[in-house]
Amino acid sequence: MTRYLEDFEPGQEFTSVGRTVTEADVMNFAGVSGDFNLLHTNEQWVKANTPFTGRIAHGLLVLAISSAQPTPGMDGVETIAYLEETRRFTGPTYPGDTIHTVHTVESVRPSNSRPGMGVLTTTVEVRNQRGEVVQTGRDAVLITTRPATA
Repeated sequence: MTRYLEDFEPGQEFTSVGRTVTEADVMNFAGVSGDFNLLHTNEQWVKANTPFTGRIAHGLLVLAISSAQPTPGMDGVETIAYLEETRRFTGPTYPGDTIHTVHTVESVRPSNSRPGMGVLTTTVEVRNQRGEVVQTGRDAVLITTRPATA
């Protein structure tokens, strides 16, 4: 079922399915990004030099996972473009943590420059299996509006 801009209103909340961040995710992301910082690759260094209990996942990895999580109620949205995606990293995500994302509709508006499209803006919280918020932010996407009927 396709969802259009008109199907959303401020205050609606949508929660994604969970996804466990794996050891393989962290190491693959290090390889793809080139970010081999000790925070992500050296358990003993992290324990000796940081307040974390072990290696942590890259914040950008958590962002990438959260932006792609299937989210009931937002399925079927025809996204034309990501316009904005911001995150504040508020807590660690460890390999083995299961994260889910809560999107709250902040605003909906027709596009000023693209007929038949509109901007859906949501606030975002990424939470782990204990309900701790590990990221907050905001997403804005360009989506289609409901086609005119004849």
